[in-house]
Amino acid sequence: MASEGDVGSDHGISKRPSQQQSPVAAVEKPAQEHDEKAKEAAAAAAEEKPWVVRKWIASFAVCLAALPFLLILVSRRRDEPLPLASGWTSATTYTHQESNDDRFLGGLLVPGFDQQSCISRYQAAHYRKNMARSPSAHLVKRLREQETLQRRCGPGTKAYRRAAEQLDTPRNGTDDDDDSCKYLVLVPYRGLGNRILAMASAFLYAMLTGRVLLVDRGTSLTDLFCEPFPETSWLLPPDFPIKDLENLTGEVPESYRNLVKDNKADSMSDLPYVFVDLDHACTYHDKLFYCDDDREFLHRVPWLVMRTDGYFVPALFLNPAYQDELDKLFPRKDSVFYLMARYLFHPSNRVWGLITRFYNSYLKDSDERLGIQVRVFDGDTPFKHVLDQILACTSQEHLLPEVMTEETATMPMSASAGARSKAVLMTGLSSWYFENIRGRYWQSATATGEVVSVHQPSHEEHQLSGEATHDMKALAEMYLLSMTDAIVTSGWSTFGYVGHGLGGLTPWIMFKPENLTTPDPPCQRAMSMEPCLHGPPFYDCRARRGADTGKLVPHVRHCEDMSWGLKLVHPEQV
Repeated sequence: MASEGDVGSDHGISKRPSQQQSPVAAVEKPAQEHDEKAKEAAAAAAEEKPWVVRKWIASFAVCLAALPFLLILVSRRRDEPLPLASGWTSATTYTHQESNDDRFLGGLLVPGFDQQSCISRYQAAHYRKNMARSPSAHLVKRLREQETLQRRCGPGTKAYRRAAEQLDTPRNGTDDDDDSCKYLVLVPYRGLGNRILAMASAFLYAMLTGRVLLVDRGTSLTDLFCEPFPETSWLLPPDFPIKDLENLTGEVPESYRNLVKDNKADSMSDLPYVFVDLDHACTYHDKLFYCDDDREFLHRVPWLVMRTDGYFVPALFLNPAYQDELDKLFPRKDSVFYLMARYLFHPSNRVWGLITRFYNSYLKDSDERLGIQVRVFDGDTPFKHVLDQILACTSQEHLLPEVMTEETATMPMSASAGARSKAVLMTGLSSWYFENIRGRYWQSATATGEVVSVHQPSHEEHQLSGEATHDMKALAEMYLLSMTDAIVTSGWSTFGYVGHGLGGLTPWIMFKPENLTTPDPPCQRAMSMEPCLHGPPFYDCRARRGADTGKLVPHVRHCEDMSWGLKLVHPEQV
C-alpha cells in the first residue's frame, strides 16, 4: 500500500511586515401528442385494404412517434443542445430540484455523465451510509457556476487558447475585462494523500476567486480519477507553454514570495504568470498569500501557478475577505473536505474494480467494519511499540473486543450462529502489524463472543509515490477505509486524513511515537473529521502582525496530532 511523504513543520512566529508588504485578500420527455384524426383515417384505410394498409399503418405510427422530436429539431436555435435520448438531464440545464436520486448526493453531483465511463460516480453512494454532511443550497449553486466557467474557459476553448498565448507573448498593460478567463494551474506533489488534499484545497480557492482549475497530470492522475466537470477536462494540456512545472521554486522571478518581499506588486501586470509556493515548509512571505486580497493584488494576473503538498483550507478561513462566502458555502465548518472530495474524486473504473471486489469479498457481510490505518515515520522496519499502541488504542476505546486468555478461559468457546461479526480493515506498508492482530483473533476467542476477521489489501513494504499501480492501490485503500463504520488513523498522516475525510468519519488519532515508545494515552478522538494543515501561517490578516492563528476564530483550532497545525471544527464541537 502506498502512503504519503514525510511532512515538515513551521514553529516560528513571523515578524511583522511593513504595510506595503501585506496584500489584502478577497473573493468572489418531451410530452408526445397524437393526432386523433390521423388515427381514424388510418383505421378506416385498414378496413378497406387490410394487407397493404397494415404495412402503411406501421410506418405512419413510427412517423407520428418521431414527430415531436422532429419539431424540436426544426424549432430549436442552432446553439441549443440536442435532447438526451438516455433520459439524463443535460448538465447545462441541471437544477438542484431535479436531483432527488441519492446517487447525486443531495445535488452535489449532476447527471449527464456516461455511467459506464465512470461507474464509481453512480455507485459510490450505495457503499456508504447516509451523507455525513449535506451540501448547502449555496454550495450547489456555486458548483454549477464553476462547472459553467470550466466549460467556457477550459482546454480546447477559444478563451483558453487566447489566454495560453499570453504566456508566450508580452502583455501590454493590464487586462481589466471582467469576462476574460483566469486560471489556477495546480502542481500537486509528494504522496497521493498530499496530492488529494492539495487538489481539494486548490479547487476551493479557484471557486472563491473565479478561476478555472487545471491540474498538472503528473504520472498517475489519469489512471486514478474520472473527470469531475461535465463536458470539459480539469487536466492541464500537455502542450502548456510553461515547462518543468514540478521544478519551479519560490526563487523564480515570477514567485509571489519575491514580488511581496521586494514590493513589486505594481510590476505584476508585466509578468506572464505568478508562481505561488505553498510547500508545508514555505517561507513567511509565501504565506502572506493567505491574506492576499485577490481584487487588489492578484486580480490582474490571468495565470496563477501553485505548487503545494497539503491542505491549506483552514488558512482561507482566516482571511476576512472570504469569510462571508465561506459561511454561506459551509454552514457546518467541519464539512469542507468531505464535500469537496465527494464532488471531485471519483475513482477510475480500474480502481473502482479493486475497491468493490475487496469490499464484497471481505467487508460487505459483516455487522460492523473497523478501519485501522498504520503510518510509521521512523522507517520501514516494524516496531513493537507501534503494535502495542494499536492494541492499546482499540482496547481503551472499545473498538476491538478482548481475547480470552488461559486465565480467563474456563472452557473452549465457539462462535454461536447469532454471534456478531466485525471485519477489521488494516492498511499500511508493512504486513507485520496485520499478521500479529489477525493471529491474535485467529488463535483465541473473544470475551464477548464476537467473530473478528482481519484483512489487509496490500503491503508494498516501501513507498513508491507517483508510480501508477502503486497509487491505484493506495487510492483503493483510502476508499475502503472510508467505507468503514469507525476508523483509527496515524497522526501526521495525510493518507489517514483522506481515508476518514472521504467517509465523513471522525477518527481516533494515534499520536506520533517519540523515542520509540508507545504514547500515553495512545490515541484520542478527533475534534472533527477535517484534515490538518501542517504548515500554517502565523499571521493575523486583520491586525497585520504575527499571531497564534489557532486562536483567532472559533472554527479554526490547533490539530490533535500536530500542535502547531490548524484544522477546521464546528464551533459547537470546541
